[in-house]
Amino acid sequence: MKRVLATLGVLAVFTSAFASWNVTMHTSSGSLVSPFTAIQVPVLLNTSGPFFAPSPTVSVSTPPQITFLTAAAVPHPLIVGLGTGYTVGGFTGQYTINDPTNSMPLLNGFNFVIAGFVQDYGRITWYKKVVRNSDNAILWEASGAILGGAYTGGSNGAFNVVIPAALSAPANDVTVYETFQLGGIITRDSAAALMLVEQDWTVVPEPASLIALATGLGGIVLRRRRR
Repeated sequence: MKRVLATLGVLAVFTSAFASWNVTMHTSSGSLVSPFTAIQVPVLLNTSGPFFAPSPTVSVSTPPQITFLTAAAVPHPLIVGLGTGYTVGGFTGQYTINDPTNSMPLLNGFNFVIAGFVQDYGRITWYKKVVRNSDNAILWEASGAILGGAYTGGSNGAFNVVIPAALSAPANDVTVYETFQLGGIITRDSAAALMLVEQDWTVVPEPASLIALATGLGGIVLRRRRR
């Protein structure tokens, strides 16, 4: 019995030491018009980076945190209006998360953060979906718009939107697609700027089966000793 408990302990330590999620950034780019200017957006993965897509696969042992640094885009931030000369802009991000060992907790959602600035007729529209790779099922899909004060329901100034997103089913192998469009009626006083796009992933709490099994076996050992 002691050997079984020792084996379980070693197995738990070994699994936690080598398990991780793999994150691969496929696309992190956009454009500004006019004139047409292609831009590259640096990315942070947890504490790694920043780097540009396509990126090497990065392994992380804590829930993935992916941040698109659109304010630091090269050669120009993702801003239209504000004297930039640009009237239309766009950004596309795509990345994959998978668990090659099937030993990490399943992903169950994320906090979706959008930060930027809109003024008057400036606007930012977005679309995002999460697809399970095994069967192409869409686990989450949404779209929205952030409007300047010239629109009904809009507001001028800086904004920081946090959208809690829950997947329709937990998963460990997903691809995320997202697009942003900046524009509106860009006059001298209108503007739209996308400063940051972030997704902080959450996971299903780890099952306590291993702990329960070890506890149960320990109880059996104690009972036998008492007898």
